Amino acid sequence: MADAMTGQNVRTFWDRAAQSFAEREFLVFVDPTGREARYTYRAFNGLINQCANMFASMGVAKGDIVCVHLCSSVDFMVCLFGIAKIGAIMVPVNEQSVHDEALYVLDKCRPRVVVTEPSFFDLYRGIQSENPELVPQLLLARCDASDGGARNLRDDIALQPDELATVVPLSSDDVCEVMYTSGTTSAPKGVEFTHANMLYAAYYTQWQVSLRGDDRLLTTMPACHSNFQLAAMMPVIAAGATLVLVEKYSAHRFWGQVRRYHATVFQAVSMIVRTLLLQPPSERDRDNDVREVMYFLPLDTESKDEFESRFNVRLLNSYGSTESLTWVLTDYPTGERRWPSVGRVGLGYEVRIADENDLPLPPGEVGEVQIRGVRGRTIMKGYFRDEAATNAAFTEDGWFKSGDKAYCDADGYFYFADRKSNMIKRAGENISATEIENVLLTDDRIAEAAVVGRDDPIRDQMVVAYVVPARGAALAEDDVLAFCRAHLAAFKVPSEVHIRTELPHTVSMKVEKKRLR
Repeated sequence: MADAMTGQNVRTFWDRAAQSFAEREFLVFVDPTGREARYTYRAFNGLINQCANMFASMGVAKGDIVCVHLCSSVDFMVCLFGIAKIGAIMVPVNEQSVHDEALYVLDKCRPRVVVTEPSFFDLYRGIQSENPELVPQLLLARCDASDGGARNLRDDIALQPDELATVVPLSSDDVCEVMYTSGTTSAPKGVEFTHANMLYAAYYTQWQVSLRGDDRLLTTMPACHSNFQLAAMMPVIAAGATLVLVEKYSAHRFWGQVRRYHATVFQAVSMIVRTLLLQPPSERDRDNDVREVMYFLPLDTESKDEFESRFNVRLLNSYGSTESLTWVLTDYPTGERRWPSVGRVGLGYEVRIADENDLPLPPGEVGEVQIRGVRGRTIMKGYFRDEAATNAAFTEDGWFKSGDKAYCDADGYFYFADRKSNMIKRAGENISATEIENVLLTDDRIAEAAVVGRDDPIRDQMVVAYVVPARGAALAEDDVLAFCRAHLAAFKVPSEVHIRTELPHTVSMKVEKKRLR
C-alpha cells in the first residue's frame, strides 16, 4: 500500500523544492535588533548540503543523534535539515532549558555531537567537564569565533561543498527527529518523528491554510517546537512560499512586522492576541495583507471578536498535540466556522470522544479526545526508547489517548472542555505540574509541594506553587523562587509561591488540588 509519503524523505523534499522554486525567496530571518537575513530556496539548500557534509566529516552517520540547543535562527534550521539529509536524528533542546533539563535530554539520547550558541556555551562546557561522554563533540553556532576549544559551526560549514558529498539510503519510515515534550508525568518524553511524519505535516497544513507560493507566513514560535516546524516551516516549503521567522516576539513591534513583511498568514496564541490588544490603536491596524491567522486555543469570545474587528483578520481555530503532529481538529479553509469550536476532523484522521473505558460517547457528552492515524506516518511513531510509555499512550485498537477533554456536536464540530490532568498552559508552552513538584521536592527544605495552574488574562495560565517547609527549615517565597530559577527553564518558574503549614488532602491522601486553584 502506498501513501503520499511513499518513496519520499526530507532530503528529496528539499531537493525538489530547491529545483522547483530555485530563486524564489524562502526565508526572511529577523533577529531581536531588527537585522535581516534573506535566502532563496537554492541558496538555503546549498547551506543545508554544506551542513550535512560537515556533520558527516565529524563522523555523524545514519541513526546517530545530534542535540541542538539554539534559539530560533538560520543555524537551527540549517542543522535540522542537514542532519536529516544524512539520515541522522536531531534532538532539539528547548531554548529555555537549564542545566538539569539539558542533562536529562543528553543522558536519554547520548548524542554524537552537541550544537549550541554562546548564551548556552558555559552550560555545555560544564556538563562536558562532569560527563564527557554526554558531550563528545561540541559545536558553537550563531557566532563567528570559537571558544574554549569548541569548533565553530559557520567556519566548518564554509569549508564544505554545497553539493551533498554522500547520498545515504533513506526511508520515509526512518526517524528524523526526537522532540521532548512535557507530559502529565514527571519526566518529559521524546516524541519520534519519521521522515514521513515531517512530510505529512507539510502537506496537511498546506491544505489546512490553503497555502500558496505567493503566501508569506510570519511566525514568532520557537524553532524547537512542533508548531513552528510542522505548522509553519514544513508547509511553507511544500507550497514554495516565504517564511518570515522573527526570533523574539515583541508586542510593540509585531504588528509593524506583519505589515512590513506583507504577511498573508501568521501564527498566534492567546498571549499574542491579548498583548496586541493592549497596544495603542492605530488607524493602520486594519491595513494589512493577512488572510488567515493560525490560532491555537484558548481565547474568550470577547477578545476574539475585538481582535478580528480591530485588525481586520480572521482566526482559524484548531487543536492538536506534538504526538498528533498537526492540528487534527481544525476550522476548514473554506466553509462555516463555529467559534468557540476548534473545528472538525482534519484530512487523514479519525477523532472520537471516549469515556474512561475507551468506549465512544454520543454527541454532546464530554470525554477524552482520542485520535486515530497511522503511527510513523500521520501521527508520531512512538516515544523514544520508552516502549511502556508508548503502549500506555494508545488503546488496544490503536487510538492515541490525548488526555484532553472535549465534546462533539451532531454536525461533527468539536468543543474543547478541559486540559489534561496536571498540565498547565502558559503562553503557548505546555508545562507539567508534576515535573515542577518533583524538582521542588529535591530541596531538603521542602516537605511537600503542589503546583497548579491559575487563569492569567495575558498568558492563559500562571504557575502557582504551594509548599510545606520541612520541620525546622526556614523557608521564604524568595528562597523557593531562587531554587526554581536554578533548576527549571524560565517559563516553568512559578509566578506565585505560597508557604503553607499543610496542604489539603483527599481521603486517599492525594493533594486536593481543586481547593488550591
